[in-house]
Amino acid sequence: MRKHGFVAVLAYSFAIALAGCHGSASEAPATTKPSVESRLAALDKADPVLPVPAQPTQPNGEFVGFDRNGYPGDQRLAELHRSFAFAGYWLNNPPGAKTNGWTGRRMALRNAGFGFLVLWNGRLEADIKRSSLTPEALGQQDAADAISRAKAEGFPAQTILFLDQEEGGRLEPIQSAYFFGWTEAVAASGYRAGSYLSGQPSPDGNGPDGKPATITTAQDVREQIAARHLHPVVLWVAQDACPPAPGCVLQAPKMKESGTMDAEVWQYAQSPRRASITRSCVQTYAKDGQCYAGATSDLFLDLDVAGSADPSQGR
Repeated sequence: MRKHGFVAVLAYSFAIALAGCHGSASEAPATTKPSVESRLAALDKADPVLPVPAQPTQPNGEFVGFDRNGYPGDQRLAELHRSFAFAGYWLNNPPGAKTNGWTGRRMALRNAGFGFLVLWNGRLEADIKRSSLTPEALGQQDAADAISRAKAEGFPAQTILFLDQEEGGRLEPIQSAYFFGWTEAVAASGYRAGSYLSGQPSPDGNGPDGKPATITTAQDVREQIAARHLHPVVLWVAQDACPPAPGCVLQAPKMKESGTMDAEVWQYAQSPRRASITRSCVQTYAKDGQCYAGATSDLFLDLDVAGSADPSQGR
């Protein structure tokens, strides 16, 4: 998850400002700005609800989707839906971005046939440390923001909201407090909690036999949920090492091959590729290291597979 927009909402806000300039001198100036809900409702007027087109399906009945930080543009949706059944959908600014081009585009994507992976960009460990709030309170605050934005976008109750946990390995105590502060608050809201997190084994000291041990973030989260009797978290695992991942190909691997047996979604290719773990599938990526499967050479993607055409159940 790493990439590139907010043009529609900005244009709408600019139009509101222009409209205020044409009133008579006797008219009172506006004192409040349009709410997020009203801006999104205005955008949705251009995107009425249409029947959902048929979904591209893998031979084994599973579905391939894509995610990227930058919104691809409405004009690219038909092209992308020929290969992909669902798309990642950011509720806040993606990692490294200052704007969010996905805002207000839910109906455009739905009408083009896409299901959703609804994403919230979580905090890195350094950000949690800098906050004046406790890690748990910060997670709860971010969850409230995610819930508010999901409602404003029109995502129905029981939609799965995925917390983007970028840092892998066993969670540090402050990361864990933030993570479960967020997931527990979302689970209590009428939405369901999920997380995008690492399914890649990371060093974890030595095991009982004294030999080097490994752990995945997915395993750590699963164990903490069981030990603390917390709400379930739907797992979207990132595991792009080849093997088990096949690289940047549309013929997706089977979900059961991800290494995380209870995962609902598997991200099996990333842009750019991670050179140290993709040597055996380097030929599937472009020379610049990006993945362009299912798109033209100017639109790099991450690739995902799931058992549902709408993994967040956000239609």
